[in-house]
Amino acid sequence: MSETLSEQILRENAAVFDAMVNHRFVKDIKANRLSKVVFERYLVFEGAFVDTAISIFAFAAAKAETIAQKRWLIGVLHALANQQIAYFEKTFAERRIDPEAYNTAIPEVAAFRDDMLAISRDGGYLDTVAAMFAAEWMYWTWSKEATRYEISDPLLKEWVDLHAHEDFAAQALWLKAELDDAGEGMSLEERSRLSGIFGRAQALEIAFHDAPYL
Repeated sequence: MSETLSEQILRENAAVFDAMVNHRFVKDIKANRLSKVVFERYLVFEGAFVDTAISIFAFAAAKAETIAQKRWLIGVLHALANQQIAYFEKTFAERRIDPEAYNTAIPEVAAFRDDMLAISRDGGYLDTVAAMFAAEWMYWTWSKEATRYEISDPLLKEWVDLHAHEDFAAQALWLKAELDDAGEGMSLEERSRLSGIFGRAQALEIAFHDAPYL
């Protein structure tokens, strides 16, 4: 059986993917030692990106070719706006975090936001799928593992559980299936280009997760 597009992407980007799922941030969560300062800074950075992700998936919905794709992406937009954003609103209120007190314009955070948005805005539908497959497959992978460890901070545990939940898994698997369906009969050049987008997104994720420690 020939290699699917997602299998090719994961194989070609194994090093950068492994670097991200074994990032210091992930290791600190598993060891139950992520500091309050780092977690709260991460929350602000990530909350700002989730807002951007709404625009990213909106571009994907606009460029999708089938009503089935559009319906799925509308569901994604609903989850982002009414579940994930709601998590940040609740968490900021409980922790008395003022997002305006944090600098989300630092290079590592700005590059992730701006480059991921540019991929979706300037590229085709599959460009967004490849980039968000990088983000969501990564989160699902390490979060599944992290749920096996003690996480004493209830809000951090809730965040990890959210990304290990079957609903999030379904989203990651849908992105994977979209790539595999499109990859059948795709040129080697296009497959390689999409693999490069995945790798670029993963590298941006690594720098983004470095940022809370800076």
